Amino acid sequence: MKTVCGIDLGTQSCKLVVYDFEKKSVIAQSQAPVDIIAENDGTREQKVEWYDVALKTCFDKIDKITKSTIAAIGVSGHQHSFVPLDEKGKAIYNVKLWCDTSTAAECDELTKMAGGEKKLIAKTGLPMRPGYTAPKVQWLKNHKPKAFARLRHVILPHNYINFLLTGVYSAEYGDASGTALFDVRERKWSSAVCKYISPNLESMLPPLIASGSLTGTVSQTAAAFYGIPEGALVASGGGDNMMSAIGTGTVRDGFLTMSLGTSGTLFGFSKKPVIDPTGNLAAFCSSSGGWLPLLCTMNCTVASEEFRGLLGLDVKVFDSEAAKSPIGANGLVVLPFFNGERTPNLPNGRASINGITAANFKRENLARAALESAIFGMRIGLEGFNTLGFKAKEIRLTGGGSKSPLWQSIAANVMNLPVRVPASSEAAAMGGAIQALWCLQNSVSFKKTPNAASTVGGAANSGKKATIESLADEHVILEGSDTVKPEKKDTVAYNAAYAAYSRYLGALSPLYK
Repeated sequence: MKTVCGIDLGTQSCKLVVYDFEKKSVIAQSQAPVDIIAENDGTREQKVEWYDVALKTCFDKIDKITKSTIAAIGVSGHQHSFVPLDEKGKAIYNVKLWCDTSTAAECDELTKMAGGEKKLIAKTGLPMRPGYTAPKVQWLKNHKPKAFARLRHVILPHNYINFLLTGVYSAEYGDASGTALFDVRERKWSSAVCKYISPNLESMLPPLIASGSLTGTVSQTAAAFYGIPEGALVASGGGDNMMSAIGTGTVRDGFLTMSLGTSGTLFGFSKKPVIDPTGNLAAFCSSSGGWLPLLCTMNCTVASEEFRGLLGLDVKVFDSEAAKSPIGANGLVVLPFFNGERTPNLPNGRASINGITAANFKRENLARAALESAIFGMRIGLEGFNTLGFKAKEIRLTGGGSKSPLWQSIAANVMNLPVRVPASSEAAAMGGAIQALWCLQNSVSFKKTPNAASTVGGAANSGKKATIESLADEHVILEGSDTVKPEKKDTVAYNAAYAAYSRYLGALSPLYK
């Protein structure tokens, strides 16, 4: 038996799946927590060594026989986060995370250097936002000059895991496109933006490789440390949203994936660049070839988790309370900006409960409004997709909130699109596993790889190139045949509730800019 392994380094945990691609079954999985440093100025950071420990813990939880079957690995990592390394590959400062909003001043600084936001979008396809990598590098230069002087490698979390496994520095188009140091149209590093920060910055960025291609093989050191086969292939990997797209089958035009996690994302595959002049939809590349226009909100399940903790309710009870409240929560509206916000661009945003009266200030309305707020934020993205001519026909729902029948219903009716849920709740890790299989089946070097099987089923032996579309069709399993369809009366009611949300958002946004 030969397997592929998917690794997902998330914001709060590292997860690992081992997938038997012949039986189409996950035969082992594990996870380990990762802590966060949070400060009131918007700082959100982690220590690189926490990633080292988490990855080792995940592999240690998998039995030796299962690990010995791994022929290829694909890695997913949270996007945008800045991993700063010296010439020996050691961290010179903490990892500044995607949800760090302390770099708003650096965004303004870099935007002015570019001649304004319109010119920046024209150059690279993206505006500067606090979540992106470029302002984090500028922040290090401005606030930690001694550390910046030692900087030699600017990489992202999934690149770092690949480095631990192979000793190779590399980047691929999908995750690289979220740095704001990248030209999404030309699929290359943007020399102009790099020079705004430092004349040497581009030389610190890793070489770019095609999505799904071979980064390298598991080194002797990594094999001994993690207990995995030396020479196992390591695919290019990608950002968590890009790998979730693969893990949910969003590798063709027409499908959208909505991820309900700490952050909320809405994204769809496109064969050509989709550039949003407003900057609300990020013009990313995919990790399967093509592009992945994406909306990201920084506060998705955050509101429901904060409210749930405050009320002392577990997830099921919280959902049952929310179900008692009607659509629109009897006029109660939550703006869920506990971490500032990226879309809309409100880095100094604050959460609020609006429309409170003596009649509606009840637990069930608070719960309902918290759940609705996450999907209302996503609708901003859907409107952007529609404006740019992207016609969606179905939403694939993933992330921690995707298993909630109530949230599924809210999503279908707010977005007015049918919703389906993949059977695997670990879309990013599964995307990594499927990308690893893609790399494995198409790798000419596979037969020469030490300690790996000389033959595997499928395209590797037939001489035919495997496609990511065919592999997604074969290995992305959707839950049963159930599709949650929008109901006309509910979509009408949600249009009114969304209008109320938009009025409060418009009124309060000037306070947070």
